[in-house]
Amino acid sequence: MTLSDTTTSTGAVHDERTVRALLGALDAALDADRRERLAQDTVAVAADPAALDSRFPSAGRVYGRLPLPDRALPDRAGWTVEDAVRAALLLAVAPDRTVTETAARYAQGDAAERRGVLLSLPYLPLGGAAASLTDDALRSNDTRLIIAALGPYARAHLDQHRWRHAVLKCLFTEIPLSVVAGLHERKDVELARMAQAFADERRAAGRPVPADLVLLVPDRGRDR
Repeated sequence: MTLSDTTTSTGAVHDERTVRALLGALDAALDADRRERLAQDTVAVAADPAALDSRFPSAGRVYGRLPLPDRALPDRAGWTVEDAVRAALLLAVAPDRTVTETAARYAQGDAAERRGVLLSLPYLPLGGAAASLTDDALRSNDTRLIIAALGPYARAHLDQHRWRHAVLKCLFTEIPLSVVAGLHERKDVELARMAQAFADERRAAGRPVPADLVLLVPDRGRDR
């Protein structure tokens, strides 16, 4: 059995095909020994979520941190093998424990572990129950977490008010708006107004305006 034999459950943002694409890319990136070890690790987690306590933090050390060689994934945060292993471990958790265990891994994790959790969210059967994790990441000043938080899960589960402020934070922190899932579908007049006010403040202070502003305010977004 390969990792891509794992299937999704109701409540995930991504469909089964996308989950399989992620796990298939991970399967292809691992050598035979690591594939066998991960198969054993996922079985252990499925039997007892407490197995995550040692396996989740050690994912990078055990499996590596190389970029995941797959450009077909819908997330634009630059997945690594380490990230994908953490997603596979969380996918192995029994569905009725997924919300609790996902929250625990985020709360107890360092920045790399939290990034892995955030990237995993749209693949897990969570519904909107993990939106508080996205909110927490967006309150941080760690651009790695902000980028990971603005993927398909935020597109699906952040209300418009919170989502607008998340996009504006990208402008403040100079994160490219290309990482924001659903930007063109969700941007609206109010976001354009907020972005224009931000640009006006920057110009009044003699500071440059991010080039990405044109994606939100196409008529007036360019620096003048």
